[in-house]
Amino acid sequence: MSLVQRNAWTLGLLVLFVVLLGVTRAIQPGFGVSGLESLARAALPFAFATAAMAVVVIVGGIDLSVASMMAVCSVTAAVLMQSMGGVPAILITLAVGTAMGLVNGALIVLTRVPDIVVTLAMLFVWQGTALLILASPGGTATDWMRSAITGSVIVDGLPKALVLVALVVAVVWVPVKRSKLGLAIYATGSDETAAYRSGVAVGRTRTLAYGIAGLFSACGGLGLLALTGVGEPVPGPYLLAAVASVVLGGVILGGGIGGLLGPIIAVFILRIIRTILTLAAVDPNVTTIVEGTIMVGVVMFGAVLVLRSRGAGP
Repeated sequence: MSLVQRNAWTLGLLVLFVVLLGVTRAIQPGFGVSGLESLARAALPFAFATAAMAVVVIVGGIDLSVASMMAVCSVTAAVLMQSMGGVPAILITLAVGTAMGLVNGALIVLTRVPDIVVTLAMLFVWQGTALLILASPGGTATDWMRSAITGSVIVDGLPKALVLVALVVAVVWVPVKRSKLGLAIYATGSDETAAYRSGVAVGRTRTLAYGIAGLFSACGGLGLLALTGVGEPVPGPYLLAAVASVVLGGVILGGGIGGLLGPIIAVFILRIIRTILTLAAVDPNVTTIVEGTIMVGVVMFGAVLVLRSRGAGP
């Protein structure tokens, strides 16, 4: 099978994104480099939330606490940056996010309670934790952190925010995917029983996958801090958007199939649809309805694909 055939869905998403860029330009001829930069900045926290969700879906689970973990990491970094500077605060925040993900995974493995139940409970735990750290938006982001996602790099039209997402995914996910852990994650998501019989440490694999999701959630929290300049203790609208982007990006909800590139492209597709509706002067309330309808429709489509794949199985 050729490279094009293996990545047909992702390439199709990329073509769709380019077409939507053309539609945006037709509606607003002034949409150019600055518009692309704004789009990339707005998509930054959504992209990391989607990457986190994609990893746990590939391993055969789901994490409803992604947005809450992002909130914890956002306020943690905002508070720490006031006392110890940027780099130490970022490193501690990444460790906190990873630890939260590992806690989620360990609880799922040890209790054998379904992922959706455990992560729903942890959603409230992490949300309360964020509010304990900061009862209202506060703290601050360093100037260099905010400038790291503002403007273009190398050439005009290549947003720094987009490059940042690409670098983080390349550094974190690419080595994992090519390692034994990556093979174990896909094997566990495809068929947990078969993976266990093949010698895969299923419990350890699931826990580490949730740890990676926690790391991406921490990146999302840092991205949100860089975008707004303050820590946000209340989880944003990232959960359903992440699930919709994961499904639209070609990751099967049953697990074992997909990657991170498609879902991240899907994030930009969903964000530019919002931009198009805004530029077309559609009522903001109608825009919200349209966005929600698209997300629910995509998730329902993914659920149908899962049911069909299970029905086609032995």
